[in-house]
Amino acid sequence: MKFGWTAKARTLHKRRMFQSLALASMILSGAPLSAVIPDGGRAGMRFDAPAHMASRPARRLHSITVPIPPVARGLSLPPVEGPRDASRPLVVIDAGHGGHDPGAVNRENGEREKDVTLAIAQAVRDQLVKSGRVRVALTRNADRFLVLQERYGIARKLNADLFISIHADSADNDMARGATVYTLSETASDREAARLAARENKADFLNGVNLGGQSNDVSSILIDLTQRESMNISVSFARLLQREAAPYVPFRSAAHRFASLMVLKAPDTPSVLFETGYISNTADAAFLASKEGQANIAKGVARAIEVHFARKLTMRGDGTGG
Repeated sequence: MKFGWTAKARTLHKRRMFQSLALASMILSGAPLSAVIPDGGRAGMRFDAPAHMASRPARRLHSITVPIPPVARGLSLPPVEGPRDASRPLVVIDAGHGGHDPGAVNRENGEREKDVTLAIAQAVRDQLVKSGRVRVALTRNADRFLVLQERYGIARKLNADLFISIHADSADNDMARGATVYTLSETASDREAARLAARENKADFLNGVNLGGQSNDVSSILIDLTQRESMNISVSFARLLQREAAPYVPFRSAAHRFASLMVLKAPDTPSVLFETGYISNTADAAFLASKEGQANIAKGVARAIEVHFARKLTMRGDGTGG
């Protein structure tokens, strides 16, 4: 008996082979299978479109909920303490550093500048409130961070008559000690004044990011005629502070210095930066951290403030108001 392929047999074989391959492809690709349907009287397979042509399942959406803080309403102004008489002079005391910015740190005992400046500022406030001659406000009354522009900005918004920023210096030479008073100048009086300005002006930076951000009107402030009067008053008060506080606070020989300090750049508010001593020096650090030392500093500062405004009243020919 002779076997051979006929045209019909070859066609049937190819059809079945194609169906087998198609079935295997559907199984491997995950394409949906349809029921066996008649195909011209013969059993046949019908399959839907291949997987890459089939409609895709609905995409699952994942979401992450992140709480968004409310929009900032601007810097809130601190309370003004002392006499309720709005005609009395207003002094704003600024405790340097705070929050994530510790300021200078004593390498031996870990005393931080931000802590002693706050304690001294509070002592000065209490002394002024006790005297009852001037009104007083603190830029911060807790351990929180303020950018430099916010500090003197508070004084400007309160229409302060005097702004005093309290600090504690630091030096590589741990023998350096004594208080210093700084007033504004675009030209530093010496190398140490330039060093201090560079260090203090960096207080707004955290990991290289300027938290202060400078607005056009603030960054463009220059020493000009409108600022000259404030600078002259600042210089006068700095010298007075040294004289009146000397019985209570040890000063350096060159106690009054000039530097381009950002915190002093309010154009219309007389301002000084008072370095109350060197926190890097053992004796100064102990003095600054002690209640007795803080009380002495407060007495000296309060005395200078009272004499300063008494002079202004005399110059105006008004002997009232304390």
